[in-house]
Amino acid sequence: MDKPEGRAAHRRGPSYSELQEQVTDFAAQRLAISEVLRAIASSPHDLQPILQTIVDNAARLCRAEAGTLRLVEEAGLRLVAQQLSPAILKEYSPPMVLPHDSFLARQIASKSPLHIPDLAAHELYRTGMVGPVTLVKGGVRTLLIVPLLRNDELIGVLVIGRRRIEQFSEKEIDLVTDFTAQAAIALEITRRERQLRELQMELAHANRVVTMGQLTASITHEVNQPIAAARNNVSAALRFLDRNPPDLQEVREALACASNDTDRAGAVVGRMRALMQKASTRTDLVDINEAVGEVIELTRGEALKNGVSMNTKFANGQPIISGDRVQLQQVVLNLILNALQAMGAEIGGARQVLITTSQSELNNVCVGVQDTGPGLSPETLSRLYEPFYTTKPTGMELGLAICRSIVETHGGRLWVTACRPRGALFQFTIPALPE
Repeated sequence: MDKPEGRAAHRRGPSYSELQEQVTDFAAQRLAISEVLRAIASSPHDLQPILQTIVDNAARLCRAEAGTLRLVEEAGLRLVAQQLSPAILKEYSPPMVLPHDSFLARQIASKSPLHIPDLAAHELYRTGMVGPVTLVKGGVRTLLIVPLLRNDELIGVLVIGRRRIEQFSEKEIDLVTDFTAQAAIALEITRRERQLRELQMELAHANRVVTMGQLTASITHEVNQPIAAARNNVSAALRFLDRNPPDLQEVREALACASNDTDRAGAVVGRMRALMQKASTRTDLVDINEAVGEVIELTRGEALKNGVSMNTKFANGQPIISGDRVQLQQVVLNLILNALQAMGAEIGGARQVLITTSQSELNNVCVGVQDTGPGLSPETLSRLYEPFYTTKPTGMELGLAICRSIVETHGGRLWVTACRPRGALFQFTIPALPE
């Protein structure tokens, strides 16, 4: 028996042209979200390019001439990105903040997309509400309003408009709605990553403050020494002036020495200030030998106080690296102080720290800090980078966890090797700039 024609039609799949159209729509949506992800990758510290990319691609997906993106704030809906043609901008300037009782805010209260085929025919336009009236005046006739949600919480709204009266098809509405949902997820991930970076910066700054506090006594000596020398040289210059006749050559030499002494004191204070400052992450061109040398100067007094000799072995011609100079110096500072503290309880044997720079086969710059302390037990090695894990009798150890985070953020790695017969070697690498 032949099957009914209706049943056969019911079971018939989509036509080739329908499948082709679905593939085209899917590709367009993938391209749009790829553009957003690319914006996130290229602007990890700046939300503005990401927000603008969301608006631009949403408008492109449904052939619209107008688009705005607003995020929910305490004051209302704040405009964060827009794509408006010159013709629209000539008549309509969108307000920066819309209050919570505005036309748009009320429309997204349901958390569902809203399609207005002809804004001029909408009841809110006929009642003279400012939002719809100004939009129509600016030439926008067809609207699609899509809320941005995070775990069913309203976080923003995307508005797409056409200057012509042309309804958005169900397919276009679905495309933009799906794209907006994915964009909201990407935006939330970016927001959380920014919060994590800010928290890491706060912890890194706190760690630097604590670390510099540990060096207070030694640094005071480092500053007082050139100041005392400058005072002696100035006193000598005054005595040379009192001679009859004044010995101007000696005066000149004494004052030159005093000037050099004050420069030395100023350099120490400058290094302290740079490490203590709370500043946003920046990208510098860093000469690793120079950066490490500045840290050594700050810690030399602490080494002398603890009876530890500090030696260096710097490779010449090191390639330049790109990164945050202060953060990289913080890593070196933590490693040197950990090495000095590791030998705090040691009585016999040589007490030495060797600081090296070298270049690895992969064109990475490598910094090493090796001590002659008691070394690290297998248990300590396995837990070394855990926050708050410490082998010290007092304190909460965050230093190594922060160091590893900083190094990995710069595209490198940090590791430790047990030395024989004693001691430990901490090393980290940072990729060099391509020549």
